[in-house]
Amino acid sequence: MKNLEIEQLYELYSQNSSGVCTDTRNILPGSMFFALRGETFNGNDFALAALEGGAAYAVVDDPSVEEKCAEKAILVENVLETLQQLARHHRRQFRIPVIALTGTNGKTTTKELVAAALRAKYNVVATQGNLNNHIGVPLTLFGINSDTQVAVIEMGASNPGEIATLARIACPSFGIVTNVGKAHLQGFGSLEGVMATKGELYDYLAEHRKIAFINMDNPLLQKMASQREKLQCVPYGQANDGAKVIIDENGSPFLTLEIPNPCFTAVEQEGEPQWLTIRTNLIGSYNADNVLAAMCVSSYMDVPAADAVKALEGYYPSNNRSQLTRTEHNTLVVDAYNANPTSMRASIENFAQLKMPGKVLMLGDMLELGADSVQEHIGILSLAAGCGFTEIYLVGSEFAAAAAELKGQLGAVEPHLFDDSLQLKEHINQKPLSGCSILIKGSRGKRLERVIEAL
Repeated sequence: MKNLEIEQLYELYSQNSSGVCTDTRNILPGSMFFALRGETFNGNDFALAALEGGAAYAVVDDPSVEEKCAEKAILVENVLETLQQLARHHRRQFRIPVIALTGTNGKTTTKELVAAALRAKYNVVATQGNLNNHIGVPLTLFGINSDTQVAVIEMGASNPGEIATLARIACPSFGIVTNVGKAHLQGFGSLEGVMATKGELYDYLAEHRKIAFINMDNPLLQKMASQREKLQCVPYGQANDGAKVIIDENGSPFLTLEIPNPCFTAVEQEGEPQWLTIRTNLIGSYNADNVLAAMCVSSYMDVPAADAVKALEGYYPSNNRSQLTRTEHNTLVVDAYNANPTSMRASIENFAQLKMPGKVLMLGDMLELGADSVQEHIGILSLAAGCGFTEIYLVGSEFAAAAAELKGQLGAVEPHLFDDSLQLKEHINQKPLSGCSILIKGSRGKRLERVIEAL
């Protein structure tokens, strides 16, 4: 089949297939296989295998493959663009709120919290894991069906224009930029480049007269929002909401917040609390903004405050994001999914404030920082050296370069240097740690989670 319009392809998808698939290892019987291309593979090479594995159709952009697969092949100019167009068309069949989230830090946690709070009232489809790119967003949108009442879509980017593309696909009715900071500088070039790219979500919302939830504690986000005259804003934030971070006298590392009850008024029936306490399972006061974003969205969408609080208190982080793990020998704060200067600094500063014994740092390189990389690592290492940690373990060439620059300036604690996480793991196996509180933080590529089983 050739030259199908998107409407025709959608009719075939919706009436004659069981869904969308992009991986022959997970073929759904009766699905529509999209033969995507990557840096090291060409999905066209697997189209026939997908059909033999049970797919009803294969969308390809190689004419020779179309000939081999006969009537079960759908030939298009570009498989990825077709997948994106079909996902956009599918999303537009549903008149439901779609909430888009992006940001330098916290977008996945905020997405999970927003989805959790909204599920207290609605049937929610949300991005699974970290499927937040040009392929993941379309695949998430295909999860919307007639039972879906709200969709929460995470959007990631490492180059200019990517958020604009994802917004055009998802057509969000609401948006959140969690924050902006120094990350992916190889692609963005500068902090201003990060702001411009994340601001593409605001651009879409302003153009289509949609709404952004804005953290009013963040001057950069305020500035970005004010530059878009047509952007409709709903504010949140610790100062805006009158929220308080509560320090546990018993030394619990988990974030507890007190916020004014939005349902409370002087004429409320007796027994309605004026303040709501949210006892989360999240490590770090920097997560307060993420919790307040979820409360803001859920309140705007009429989720009862008590139900939203209960949902947020029931959320447990996963995927090595701000997780507290107790092993037989140590207590671990694992935040090894990703890292950049902003998140690394926040994690170290928060860890330094926690009432925990024998604090140890295990840090992996922050990747994709371009020409600023060594200087940013010097800044982080200088911060860490002044926090009084018992030991500091560093993984990667960028931290090694930073340590060399600071040699003799780091005080009593000389950092241990390792090429990779496996080398660090072997070191810990030979010289075990016990009775320590350990922060594990690094970019995904350094795979610091491999050290956990040695601790």
